[in-house]
Amino acid sequence: DAVADCQANPDFLVGVDYLKQWEADNGTIPKDAWVLFRTDWSKKVDSDAYLNISDDGGHTPGWEPEAIRFLAEERNVKGAGVETVGTDAGQSFAQDPQFPCHNLMHGSNKFGLAALCNLDQLPATGAVVIAAPLKIQNGSGSPCRALALVAD
Repeated sequence: DAVADCQANPDFLVGVDYLKQWEADNGTIPKDAWVLFRTDWSKKVDSDAYLNISDDGGHTPGWEPEAIRFLAEERNVKGAGVETVGTDAGQSFAQDPQFPCHNLMHGSNKFGLAALCNLDQLPATGAVVIAAPLKIQNGSGSPCRALALVAD
C-alpha cells in the first residue's frame, strides 16, 4: 500500500528498502506469492488522469530495478501486479535496465498484472489470486480476468 506516496509523487518507485519495511510489518514475502502494488491509481476514471502523460512521457508509479530483482530472485515470487496501465513505471524507459518489470520479472519467466482495481478491498496478506490468461501463441501478453479471494 503506497497510496500516500503515489498521491504525493506520481513517479513514486517501490525500492528494496520499502519492501523490507513492508516485510518487517507483515512478514517475509513467501515464495510463489503475488505482490500487488496498491496505489489507488485505478480510481482515476478520466483517461488523461489515468495515463498521466506529459511531454516527457507517462508519469505513473512503479518499481526500482533492484526491487524487481529482489522480488524475482530473492523472494522468488509468482509475479507482480499494479493498478496502472503497465507493470512498469511511466518513466521506466529511463531506468537501468529499461522497463525493469518486463526485463527482470517477465525475463525470469514470472508474471505481471496491470490495470488491477479494488486492491483497497484486499488485506495486506492472505488473499488468493487467480489470474488465468487467454491462451496465445507467439505473443508476449494476454488479457485476463484477475480475481482475489479473501476469507470472511
